[in-house]
Amino acid sequence: MLHLITGGARSGKSAHAEALALAHPGPVVYLATAALAAGDDEFAVRIAHHRARRPAHWRVVETDEDLAGALAAHAAPDTLLLVDCLTLWLARFGDGATAREAAFADARAALLATLPCLPGTTLLVTNEIGWGVVPLGAGVRWFVDELGRLNQAVAACSARVTLVACGLPLALKGGAPDGPLSP
Repeated sequence: MLHLITGGARSGKSAHAEALALAHPGPVVYLATAALAAGDDEFAVRIAHHRARRPAHWRVVETDEDLAGALAAHAAPDTLLLVDCLTLWLARFGDGATAREAAFADARAALLATLPCLPGTTLLVTNEIGWGVVPLGAGVRWFVDELGRLNQAVAACSARVTLVACGLPLALKGGAPDGPLSP
């Protein structure tokens, strides 16, 4: 069962996904997608905050561009996979100034082919960033556009989609946002 959880920055989407994962009776594998850049102290603090919230018994896998491969390698019928987050995974393919479109297109296709085949439950956290003005710069526009397209494609194959705003989950697809996660 796929469940996409989206929202703005600091909306509570990761905390919501973690609360759902805590209720899961079986193993939890947390797939962290962030790549820490040298010298980015503020982002390091954000990562440390996420690490501190995770229970010690969760298995943590730091992914690279092959998110599909990481998901396939760790999925099992009794396991909950928590991907946090698709936005930072996409950032691995473009920094706002340059984009590696072909590499992302291949990785995106692999991800979208893999998601419907995964056993167990998968929670995917992402950001909604396209609600503002059209950004200046081709690289940033590429990023915003691709994230919007990725979110739409993942939502289409998800059984559940939840929007989190102000820490409050709102079910967009598939019923109550905080109900049981079994299919």
